[in-house]
Amino acid sequence: MTRADTAVAPDAASPAAGGAGHQTVLILDFGGQYTQLIARRVRENRVYCEIQPFDLPLAEIRRRRPIGLILSGGPQCVLDAGAPSAPAELFALGIPVLGICYGMQVIAHVLGGAVERADRRREYGRAEVSLVPPDAPGGLFAGLAATETVWMNHGDQVRRMPPGFRATASTESVPIVAFEDRARGIFAVQFHPEVSHTVSGGDMLRSFLFEACGARGDWRIASLLEELVERVREQVGSGRVICALSGGVDSSVMAVLLDRAVGERATAIFVDNGVLRQDEGAQVVRALEQGLGVTVRAVDARERFLAALAGIEDPEGKRKAIGRVFIEVFRAEAAKLHDARFLAQGTLYPDVIESVSVKGPSALIKTHHNVGGLPAELGFELVEPLRFLFKDEVRQLGRELGLPEELIGRHPFPGPGLAVRILGEVTAERAALLREADAIFLHELRESGWYARVSQAFAVLLPVKSVGVMGDFRTYESVVALRSVDTQDFMTADWSPLPHELLGRVANRIVNEVKGVNRVVYDVTSKPPATIEWE
Repeated sequence: MTRADTAVAPDAASPAAGGAGHQTVLILDFGGQYTQLIARRVRENRVYCEIQPFDLPLAEIRRRRPIGLILSGGPQCVLDAGAPSAPAELFALGIPVLGICYGMQVIAHVLGGAVERADRRREYGRAEVSLVPPDAPGGLFAGLAATETVWMNHGDQVRRMPPGFRATASTESVPIVAFEDRARGIFAVQFHPEVSHTVSGGDMLRSFLFEACGARGDWRIASLLEELVERVREQVGSGRVICALSGGVDSSVMAVLLDRAVGERATAIFVDNGVLRQDEGAQVVRALEQGLGVTVRAVDARERFLAALAGIEDPEGKRKAIGRVFIEVFRAEAAKLHDARFLAQGTLYPDVIESVSVKGPSALIKTHHNVGGLPAELGFELVEPLRFLFKDEVRQLGRELGLPEELIGRHPFPGPGLAVRILGEVTAERAALLREADAIFLHELRESGWYARVSQAFAVLLPVKSVGVMGDFRTYESVVALRSVDTQDFMTADWSPLPHELLGRVANRIVNEVKGVNRVVYDVTSKPPATIEWE
């Protein structure tokens, strides 16, 4: 049996299912670092999914009628007092379940198996697992080789399986690294199939989705567009809505979606905070207002932001100062639209998960994103139709809406802008210097065809000076670092192997054209151990 006979039928009318007729998989988050990646992998198979807290009530799960449940990894031990767990009733709902890493240990612990703390048998990194025996059709490992390379990240392990389960994989040191109760549609693996290091991980997830859960794989961004438009119309009704437009991909898509939904009753407010990229404000307004007919109210607040940043060197201090002034400026502009009751933001799924610790026992990561307090400060009803989408999905949506590729293909840009790429104090002069250097780097990347080949690239102004020689004179001027990374999910990233000739050309132009810079360096650090941004 590949799917439990009593599995609950999907709720075709549920908005959480991504629209009429779409099936849903729920990921219960136990705080794992790869939880978002699980969601991306599921959606890559055109199956809609959502990340929810590990303790989502059973009544809510029944109401949502998912076709499958995935229990994520997590940092804790199921044996610890107060460790996140799941009720036994969850596994009696008749919904197929896949436990990953900590999720596997939860299944074993709750259903009568045994988990032990590993002493010398911890496994981290690549490992070779043996299928015992190679799986028959209907299981996670159907069609795979007898030995597979996977990615391990665990200290504890399952010592005894629950009654009714059989082991399906092992390693030399750990006899149970996967088990299943196919009759109940419950599967579990100790490794991480969602990461690229698990060679056949995609096949394993597809087996769960399409064989165990009976997924149709019919979730499409194109079909989602009209559903989102209707959802906005239903929420806003005859009211007026304002949109916080930053100029990035997310908020630009949000502004055009709003225009499609409610037309002239939507106004996008674009605030120039003085730490944008070169000519960014003019480009955004021109593309949206002239190109797509979106109503944009542009506000020049550069002096106000730079005054608030004066003397601040701490990155968190910069973020808070920018956030505070943005709220003040936005409140003043919103007050001029007296009948506006709704605030639209281009909040995406990673923003929701990372900005507020609402999904499982994870820690707060960001304080500067859209989600961090704007609606509470301004008193508007929030409109966030993109909040369950990832960046690549929003780019697809933007193309469906007709946004120009110059906006759709833009690299990610931090909420505090160049303020966190200027290490040390932010001044108008230092911002102008970095803006010019950054523009040269991006221009050369585009001219060479490399801009679309890398995931994110930018320049950083360092808080140091170096000795140089220009002409017959000794100089003591600023240093600019170039950063370019390649990544699929922005959770891990590697530095881009840009051609030496390209880097040389960029460095030569910056030193010759940007007054005040006499040295350019290239960052060749991966994430981890570094982050993509410098602050």
